[in-house]
Amino acid sequence: MVLKARIPTEAGNAVLRNGTLLKIMEAAYAALQPEASYFTLEDGERTCFFYFDMQQSSQMPPVLESFFMDLNAKVALQPVMNADDLRTGLGDMMSGT
Repeated sequence: MVLKARIPTEAGNAVLRNGTLLKIMEAAYAALQPEASYFTLEDGERTCFFYFDMQQSSQMPPVLESFFMDLNAKVALQPVMNADDLRTGLGDMMSGT
C-alpha cells in the first residue's frame, strides 16, 4: 500500500511549533514499518508518502487516525505492487491461475 497524507499548512505549522511533528512522524513510521517513505510538497502543503505492507484492512484505524486527528491531514490509501508482485501477478495471469 501507499499512504499519502497531505497536511494543511496551519495544522502543520501548529505541530511544528509545539514540537510534536517529529514525534507524530516517528510514531507513524514505527506503526507502518514502511519499505520506503518520502516527504515533499503537494499544492503547497506538506505531504508524506509511506510504502508499506498492509495485511488486513483492520490495520486502517490505528494507522490512519493519527494523521486525521493530530494533523488534520487528507489521507489516501492506494494498493501498489513492487517488481516481484508484478512478476507473480503477470505469471499467474499468463498461466491462467
